[in-house]
Amino acid sequence: MTTKNIKTAERVFKALSDSNRLRILKMLQVKPMAVCEITSILKLAPSTVSSHLAILRDSGFIIDEKDGKWVNYRLTDEYIEKYVAELAPLFKEWLEDDPVIKNDMKQAKTVDRFVICKQ
Repeated sequence: MTTKNIKTAERVFKALSDSNRLRILKMLQVKPMAVCEITSILKLAPSTVSSHLAILRDSGFIIDEKDGKWVNYRLTDEYIEKYVAELAPLFKEWLEDDPVIKNDMKQAKTVDRFVICKQ
């Protein structure tokens, strides 16, 4: 494994090594979301959520897309990194029985940016 590959693997596994980032990935399985929606569910500061999203984006799990005044985050379907391409399909099946994940995914279905994101 070359240094580049080690750094890539380190970035990917760092992304998966935090419970809040795992929760975000599972929520994004439900639908694309804005920072304020994720913040509302996780009960974290927007800056903290943005940091988690940056790590997930830099590792290749998610992308962000500008939509008017919103920035939507969603799972990517075009994997650049081999490790993400191999792990992402497996991850979709992980944690399905976890009560926190179930609750997050339930909230993700109903969270409304127009109600909570007063912009």
